[in-house]
Amino acid sequence: MDYQLRQATPEDAEAVVLMHTLSHEECYPHLLSPQFFAARRDAIPERVERRRKHLDGPDPRIIAVDSNDEVVGFADAGPGRDEDGPVPLELYSIYILGRAQGMGLGAVLLEAAIGDSPAYLWVPADNPRAQAFYRRHGFRPDGKRGLLPPEWESVPEMRMVRVGHDH
Repeated sequence: MDYQLRQATPEDAEAVVLMHTLSHEECYPHLLSPQFFAARRDAIPERVERRRKHLDGPDPRIIAVDSNDEVVGFADAGPGRDEDGPVPLELYSIYILGRAQGMGLGAVLLEAAIGDSPAYLWVPADNPRAQAFYRRHGFRPDGKRGLLPPEWESVPEMRMVRVGHDH
């Protein structure tokens, strides 16, 4: 699959939200209830408005688009949101649609969003595939655990940190 990366703009908000929604449905059926996914679909209009604001700034908001100009991947990063953040930079998310997985796009998105910088991220505790991906890129659990907010059904999550590059 051919794809191109670029910084997202507020005009991409709807495409990014739709891609996120589909990606969550592909990734997390074992973690979240059907009601959660239905509510996410019902909330798409508000989510697009929130996303528009999130995409309007200088921090990395990287989208991968395929040859049909459809968004197949997204990564974003910025100032850490944890008061006890281990390093200043947080990788907020990387999502890739199933049809675009397994071709190295995750590594390319990670590189575009944070380069080789020290960074940290949160990942569902029951997502071994994502954890293995981040481990390959130098991230390690730092022992900090938490729960996603109630609207995310309080799914347990864990923090992973990359202090320096070790590969």
